[in-house]
Amino acid sequence: MRLTVRALISHGRVARKIGLGPESRINVLRNILTGLVRHERIETTRARADEVRFYAEKLIDYAKKGVTDEKARKMVDFWLTEKDLIPKLFEVLAPRFENQSSGYTHMARIPNRENLDRAAMAVLEYKGNPFPPPFPVRHKNELNLINQLLKGYQEEKAQLATKIRDS
Repeated sequence: MRLTVRALISHGRVARKIGLGPESRINVLRNILTGLVRHERIETTRARADEVRFYAEKLIDYAKKGVTDEKARKMVDFWLTEKDLIPKLFEVLAPRFENQSSGYTHMARIPNRENLDRAAMAVLEYKGNPFPPPFPVRHKNELNLINQLLKGYQEEKAQLATKIRDS
């Protein structure tokens, strides 16, 4: 098949198709975002998680402005479908990220769904939540050949630096 310029034009499509139309897409994103604020960790498809991640970070940016900011209250009121979560956003999540300017969420890939659609899945979570990490942290294997060679090189370099400094 020959690739033409026509195949490269997006025709105004800038977002993923989620749901049945623009209104359905916004409702799906609002519901996922509400679940993320409530539970601080959700499991959804990778496409939805990637799409919601932008809105989740923007919501924290607005919440950091405080309850008194009119635009922040309007945005939070629009995006959260459950109004009992508004105090949690302003009093728990916003102070947690007060010293950060971005990067409030973490997305990890998990195995595909086992039912018929085999959708690619992901875990989306706010950083600093009370849950254990979705995957255990890998520790460096000290007995690996490359790590042993690097360790010997660093020791030789340190000894050489001390010899030069002493002389």
